[in-house]
Amino acid sequence: MIDARIGSDAVGAGRYAPSPSGDLHLGNLRTALLAWLFARSTGRRFLMRIDDLDRVRPGAEPRQLADLAAIGLDWDGPVVRQSERLALYRAAIDRLTTAGRTYECYCTRREIQQSATAPHGPMGAYPGTCRTLSEAARAEHRANGRPAALRLRATETDFEIVDELHGRFRGQVDDVVLRRGDGIPAYNLAVVVDDAAQGIEQVVRGDDLLPSTPRQAYLASLLELPVPQYAHVPLVLNVEGKRLAKRDGAVTLADQAVLGNSPERVAAALACSLGYPPVSPTELLDVFAPTGLPREPWVLDRNGLLQRTRCP
Repeated sequence: MIDARIGSDAVGAGRYAPSPSGDLHLGNLRTALLAWLFARSTGRRFLMRIDDLDRVRPGAEPRQLADLAAIGLDWDGPVVRQSERLALYRAAIDRLTTAGRTYECYCTRREIQQSATAPHGPMGAYPGTCRTLSEAARAEHRANGRPAALRLRATETDFEIVDELHGRFRGQVDDVVLRRGDGIPAYNLAVVVDDAAQGIEQVVRGDDLLPSTPRQAYLASLLELPVPQYAHVPLVLNVEGKRLAKRDGAVTLADQAVLGNSPERVAAALACSLGYPPVSPTELLDVFAPTGLPREPWVLDRNGLLQRTRCP
């Protein structure tokens, strides 16, 4: 069993874990603010982790951290980076492999998309093409130079979690990738191992990630790790109802600065979007209550984003 106490203290923790692929936009900052409020309002530590196993844009991490601090957020201890924790992920994969819960997968993304869903799995699940490959077939793939990902051999098709905002949620479980074909640990594995190792037992993130959460909770149960308390919060959307992106106007702190809006004013606008007065995060702690949070996305116009924000 992986020691869930590694790097943790007696007090529980929440966290924010951005990917350093670019500057944070207002939606990212709003989710970070909520994660901070959930943790601080319940006496938890608040940790910062950089999920840098995938695409990394040079200079993005320091800009992200600077923007989070500029709107009034702080965190406990040093910043942790996934790229520095590969040994933990290998230990988890080795444990699952020893238990007979993994198999090599040689499918390309296109092949998976073109395959029918496996009879044993829910719609949209990996079809299990490589589940029963013979050793001869695996040897042929290796001889042809096709790289192998490593997948979980799931024995369940769904798993239930409890979310603070959504209540009970049951979602699909399939043979999720644990290690990609390039040898890099996959996100679903890394996040489960990291949260347990850091003593994170409260996870606040965007509700677009809710469907993948049962997979992670199931994986945690297989590794005999605690399942965190979840709160999936509404996203920030553009006027077309799509996730916020750079093309949607002044969506970063740097963009807002060009318009004359300070980080303090941005933080106040984020508070307003949650139904609170235009106050700082520290002042917001005095009145924050998860039960009163909006359940609908915050929709931003292309121009004058903050000017159109109405406070109570």
